[in-house]
Amino acid sequence: MSEQIAQSKEYLILEAAEQEFLKKGYDGARTTSIAKAAGVTHAMLHYYFRTKEQLFERIIDKKMEEIVPLMTHLFGNGSLPLVKRIEEAVSIHFDFVMANPDLPKFLINEVLPNRERCELFRSKIEGFFHIITDLQGEVDEVAARGEVEQFNVLLLFQSILSLNIFPSVMANMVENMVGDNKQVLETFLAQRKAENIKLIMQRIKKI
Repeated sequence: MSEQIAQSKEYLILEAAEQEFLKKGYDGARTTSIAKAAGVTHAMLHYYFRTKEQLFERIIDKKMEEIVPLMTHLFGNGSLPLVKRIEEAVSIHFDFVMANPDLPKFLINEVLPNRERCELFRSKIEGFFHIITDLQGEVDEVAARGEVEQFNVLLLFQSILSLNIFPSVMANMVENMVGDNKQVLETFLAQRKAENIKLIMQRIKKI
């Protein structure tokens, strides 16, 4: 088997596994269903990933590899002014959550309640805590000059998560509110995003 074909099959398995785990959780997911969706045999799936748990952990890795560098770059990008950086972080994080609507529930239901998986998750985001510490020092300096309100970066980050994750966690309710009209839903989400940005900016800007 050529390296290119092997990488292609592994990619297909991971894509199928991501959908299966995010939709059904660890207990509900079936490796036979993943193999079928990926277009490989069950034996081939186990050739790449020996156990279901190993495949599950790889999905956690995959999602963290997407979001952690993104948020680290946004919050740690010293080329942008602090306020602009936070505004862009809220916007891009909202878009990421909307593109991965099942991820928050996956983390809440499947990762955080399990000690081993929670430790794995924590190890993946550990580097981000250093960014928060550095950012707090920057906030303290800018606030001392009177350019922004003083705020706790960790609390602000929690506020951003809460505001941006809510629409995905309450997806069914949102869809019932706006109906099945795609344009109406997109308008609603755009308004929700703008409101989230406004709320965060009001918290940190000097009035």
